[in-house]
Amino acid sequence: MEIEAKIEAVLFKKNGPVEIRELCSILDVKENEVIDGLHKLKENLEGRGVTLLENSTEYSLVTSKQASPIIEKMVKDEIGKDLGKAGLETLSIVLYKGPIARKEIDYIRGVNSTFILRSLMVRGLVERTESREGSRGPLYKTTSELLSFLGLSKIDDLPEYDQVKKEIDEVSKKENSINTEE
Repeated sequence: MEIEAKIEAVLFKKNGPVEIRELCSILDVKENEVIDGLHKLKENLEGRGVTLLENSTEYSLVTSKQASPIIEKMVKDEIGKDLGKAGLETLSIVLYKGPIARKEIDYIRGVNSTFILRSLMVRGLVERTESREGSRGPLYKTTSELLSFLGLSKIDDLPEYDQVKKEIDEVSKKENSINTEE
């Protein structure tokens, strides 16, 4: 497999910005090889629906400018749909337990929440934030726009926030003690 194909695979899987040094580490190659691969990948993607975005020393795959009308229509269609039970459930988890990792949300719900989280992010209800020390991947938290829409000045103003938060913490402690005993 050519270096540009390997870089494309890494950028696709990461689904976000990746620094050159990280690409070097993942692919176990020198920086000049990664840079050459990035140039070839950029050339290969010309005129396609995806393009290579360069931001300082970070690179990511993004939709091309020419695809903007299609993506805009898709986003509008998605925003126009009801949140549904899964969306409300996920939003509640993020509201009362956030910032929280997708893995934790998946565990609580018992199903993969990737698409629901994406939908909530597109709608501006949830946003990614930095991960906790020692954890992998981003955390999800509510946006200030959501709090404003709900008429709240802070997350603690949610109905029965202290009670619900306390119950969630107790369940988490019990679960952690059961897992450490096994």
